[in-house]
Amino acid sequence: MSVVHHRTVHVNGQEVFYREAGPRDAPVILLLHGYPTSSYMFRHLIPAIADQYRVIAPDHIGFGRSSAPSVESFSYTFSSLAHVTEGFLSTLGIMKYTLYVHDYGAPIAWHLALAHPESIEGVISQNGNAYEDGFVSKFWDPIWTYGGDPVAANESALRPALEREAIEWQYTHGVPDATTVDPDAWEHDIALMARPGVDRAQLALFADYASNRVLYPLVHEWLRDSGVPVLAVWGKNDEIFGPAGATAFRRDVPDARIELLDGGHFLLESHLDVVVKIIREWRAASSVAV
Repeated sequence: MSVVHHRTVHVNGQEVFYREAGPRDAPVILLLHGYPTSSYMFRHLIPAIADQYRVIAPDHIGFGRSSAPSVESFSYTFSSLAHVTEGFLSTLGIMKYTLYVHDYGAPIAWHLALAHPESIEGVISQNGNAYEDGFVSKFWDPIWTYGGDPVAANESALRPALEREAIEWQYTHGVPDATTVDPDAWEHDIALMARPGVDRAQLALFADYASNRVLYPLVHEWLRDSGVPVLAVWGKNDEIFGPAGATAFRRDVPDARIELLDGGHFLLESHLDVVVKIIREWRAASSVAV
């Protein structure tokens, strides 16, 4: 089993915590986590694929063990998070990489891909959305409402999403056997989400999420023109990003590999071994050295 290193670097005045494993001369895979978690969600995946990749998994600003500045001192937008990630990659000297995206990690990745398309060698999307098809209305409608009008009543409707019950639900919904999900996963998130000011940061990101939708046509054009190999490995029972978000990749990448597994939003908690097997098969079959 590969040794996993836990490190911190300074980027644009912020501390970025990250996990790293694998040979320094191996192809890089950049793991970008979603809400409400951190690089901790990849704690089992990292050593499982580090024999083939140099695996790098940062915590976004406001998440995990990275800096969580106040909303007064940092602009919590997806563009800002991508800018920090861009600086993080530059600090580490990473020029080429495969993207592994989950949830919030997807729009951050799309910003990177549009800014530096020459850097991207492949895309693995694990419930990481790039199409309108993927949005489950029941989950997203309150977010669109808040983003369009962030008044107190609309904020109150979203605040339960920051609390224990909703965070635990993200891990357990859609999982046939919830006992396969480690409770430490959501307890870890709950503890770090409780840091002072993180609630305001997360509300700001909820409000900004709609800005990612306007990028989608550009992302689709990039996917069509770049020829990057795409793997969508998806928990098909996800009630946040539905399986139509996975199959939609084939509109722009006809030979994309689509795997819909009997799991939920945090697929790695219940289907790690299957996901690792699929990644290995996809990498071996790809014509690009990803």
